[in-house]
Amino acid sequence: MSPDPAPSAHETPISTEVSSDIQNRISALEDLILARLDDDKAQDVVFIDLKGKSAVADGLIVASGRSHRHVGAMADHLLRALKDEGYGKVRVEGMPHCDWVLIDTGDVIIHLFRPEVRTFYNIEKIWSVDSAHIAFT
Repeated sequence: MSPDPAPSAHETPISTEVSSDIQNRISALEDLILARLDDDKAQDVVFIDLKGKSAVADGLIVASGRSHRHVGAMADHLLRALKDEGYGKVRVEGMPHCDWVLIDTGDVIIHLFRPEVRTFYNIEKIWSVDSAHIAFT
């Protein structure tokens, strides 16, 4: 008889109070990102809820900018807002060219595209099979 293996992080019970705090923090993060994108006139903003569907993140936000400069400015403003609100540990890819900028906050992943690049990669389709999409217009 072998001993039971130690529970993984996903198996460890989390109290409802801690879980509620985490969910509130994630919701506040999503609201901050969506508000910042709205202020910057992002186009075709889509929020994909991944809670319980993926271990990668709890949410995915996809948005378009009108040009390289618009995508870069949205990314820069979003990074500043995240830092100002205490979400400083963010990973960024794609800033030099600004065709596709990926911002990974850990809980929410943001993809900012130029329209042609977004159409080419069509990443919303990858998650469309079993995820809830909410379009913000």
